Order: sequence, then structure tokens, then C-alpha cells
Amino acid sequence: MKIKFIGGAGTVTGSKTLVESNGIRILIDCGQFQGIKPLRELNWEPLPILPSSIDFVLLTHGHLDHCGWLPRLVNQGFEGKIYCTSPTKDITKLILLDSAKIQEEEANKANEEHYSKHDIAEPLYTVAQAEKVFPHFRIIKTNEIINLDAEISAVYSNAGHIIGACTIELSLENKTLVFSGDIGRDNDLLVFAPVKPKKADYIFLESTYGNRLHPDTDVMAELEMCINSTVLKGGSIIIPSFAVERAQTVMYLLWLLKEEGKIPNIPYIIDTPMGIKVLDVFSNNRNWHKLPEEQFVAMCKMFTMITDYQETIDTIYNKQPKVVIAASGMITGGRVLSYLEQYIGLPETTVIIIGYQAEGTRGRKLLEGAKEIKIYGRYYDVKANILEIESLSAHADQKGLLNWLSELKAKPKKVFLVHGENQPADELRIKIKEQYGFDCTVPLMGQEIEL
Repeated sequence: MKIKFIGGAGTVTGSKTLVESNGIRILIDCGQFQGIKPLRELNWEPLPILPSSIDFVLLTHGHLDHCGWLPRLVNQGFEGKIYCTSPTKDITKLILLDSAKIQEEEANKANEEHYSKHDIAEPLYTVAQAEKVFPHFRIIKTNEIINLDAEISAVYSNAGHIIGACTIELSLENKTLVFSGDIGRDNDLLVFAPVKPKKADYIFLESTYGNRLHPDTDVMAELEMCINSTVLKGGSIIIPSFAVERAQTVMYLLWLLKEEGKIPNIPYIIDTPMGIKVLDVFSNNRNWHKLPEEQFVAMCKMFTMITDYQETIDTIYNKQPKVVIAASGMITGGRVLSYLEQYIGLPETTVIIIGYQAEGTRGRKLLEGAKEIKIYGRYYDVKANILEIESLSAHADQKGLLNWLSELKAKPKKVFLVHGENQPADELRIKIKEQYGFDCTVPLMGQEIEL
């Protein structure tokens, strides 16, 4: 059996792990690279194997860094099946269509305003190419055995993180391989706690927060203080958010605060068409989350939901204090850029960063104290107050990742730490070795191993 780390090794993006056994090729996730330019450029490179030779894709969940390269895969010849849960299918469709639309729009804008270094800027893929992915989906349920081949089977189990996210247990050649996907938190507000594996010969574990512990702070108190102090100055609060899960979590927290009378009666806006559509995924998959229907309905009524871009423009130029949740979470694209063009230079503005910010993203630069950021070819001075609320992360921290390994009945032969930058992954490797004595390694991008 061969394992090749095509993406998500040494980085938190572009997750792709190839498993090859007895002539069958299985790709675990098919993510898009984000962040620094050398990583983004990898999206344009061909895979080290022909996409047409891949038999199956097993998706852990629907975030762009795990599913965003599927249109390229299909466009380059993949004809197999893509297995995932029902919420993951719905979210992946939304993510891919949104990604394709943004790429088309940005390519057109670059061509119109001539700020691309290329003669003609092109999108990584188009909406039409994204739509060609959809017929390949096959829906599975958790805890059911999927027979991929006479001697290869897979079982999905809940991973927390976002609605529909799963860990995959792959059985082949008398070995059990467990792919964690992204592991959520045991105390997440909206989704259920991740299921811990009981057996594994080899584990492929994410390490996004491998060297960090989430602060044990009162996130509602932080939001309350931030909103009230900003409104007192006459400013607005801009919350760049991942459209899936984080946007809905922030909506729920703000609804709770408003119900308790702790935040003012100002406009509360969600301006992410995809995030609004994700509310339908929550509504249609009630067994996948904790939110009672009556609270869900009341929460939605509190927010002004913007889908039309003209409404975005009108909202931007209305200087009334407001709270705006807008995608994207790492400020790599989407409507949040339009808000930041107008608001990042105002000292009364507060920008709240609520999720992981990959290396090279605007979000990471803001957290690192950047004095200016580049948006659509222009530089803008950063005068707004930049606040990070780490407690809202959808990823397990170092303690959570270690705990996820705690119910294994026998020592695995090896643990591979993927989907993490090098330092967090290596610090987690040391902790796993100290706590459990497991043989643990951090693979390199492009590395191939035999099991």
C-alpha cells in the first residue's frame, strides 16, 4: 500500500492524501491551497498522478481547503465517485459555486482594471466547471460500511468541526487507516462532540492548533464589551467569517446577547449569500446540530440578510453603527473586502477575527499588526481596532487533539500529522510521544510512503 501526501502537509490548506492499494486509488479530500503565493500557485499545477486514474474521493467535510480543488480534478479527467455525508454534499456545492463565482468576478475585475500581471487573468475554475462535480456525489450515513471494492471499505463517524464533518476509517490489506479530517471541539455550541477512534493501525491527524490552547474566556462577555465600546464611539463592527458554521455560531451568540438585553438595538447584518444558504442546510439537517427549531427561527429573524450586492453598497455607505458578519473568514475574498475598503481606515471601526488565519492571508497579516493591507490592487491604511476572539475557533486545540487519541485500545503503528504548519505539527508530535509513546511523524509535501 502506498500513501502520497499531495497537499495539506506542512500547511493547513490544500488537503489531499492519496491511498493506493491493489490497483485502486483513493483520494482523501481534494482541497484548494490558500494563503501565501507559493501555495496558491500549487492550485494551477497538475497532480502527480492522472486524475482519470483515481477511483474514489472520500470527503471529510465541505470547507474549501478540503473540497475546493474538485472542479479541477473533474475537469482534468476524474470520472469516479465522491463519497460524503448529506450536509457535506450541500455545503460543498455552495462552497464550490461561491468560490467559482468569486474567481470569475475577480478575474474580470483584474482584466478591467489591469492590475493582474498576466495578459489575461483567468479563474482557477468557472461556475460551469464547478457544476460538473455534482453528479459524482454519493451520499453516505455515519457508522455504515461503504464497500468501495471487494477488499476495501470505509466508515464515517462524526468529527464535530462543522455540520456534516466526519472522520474516515478505511479498512484495506488487513489494516485500519483513520483520517481525522478537521477535529471539532467537545463543547461546540452548535455541533456534537467528535467521536474518538477505538482502533487504528495508522492515523492521519490534523494539527492546525498543535501548539496552541484555546483561552478559557467568556466569548459572550468579549463580544458584549467589544460591541458596546465600538458603538459608543460611533463605529461599526466587521466580523470576517467562514460562511459555514462560524457565521451561524456568531449569529447565535449575538441573538443570545440581544435576548438578554446586553447589546444595543442596532442593525445586525449577515452579508454572505453562501452563509445565508447554509442556514437552509441547518434547517434541513436537524439531526446534525444542537440548535432548537424555535431558537433557530428567532435567531434568523433578528438579522438583516443581504444577498444582493447593491444592498451591500447601500449598507456600506450607511454610517449608522452596525454589526456585519461577512465572508470570507481569512479575508481572502468575498464581500468582507468591500466593507474593509471603506472601514479599515476608520479608527472607530472594530474588526473581530474569529477563526484560524493561514500564513499569507490578510487575516493573518492583520493579527500580526500590519499597518496596511492590499485589496484589489490598492493599499489601505489599517486604523481600525483589530480584535481576535480565539474561543470561537472550530478546531480542537492541542489538548483536544491529544484527547481525541485517548480511547484507542491499542497503540497504532504510526501517527502522521497533517494539515498543520510545521511548528504546530512538530510540537504536537512531541506531545503525542510524551503522553502516549506513539511513533509519530510529520510528512513532507509530495512525500510517498509504503505501509
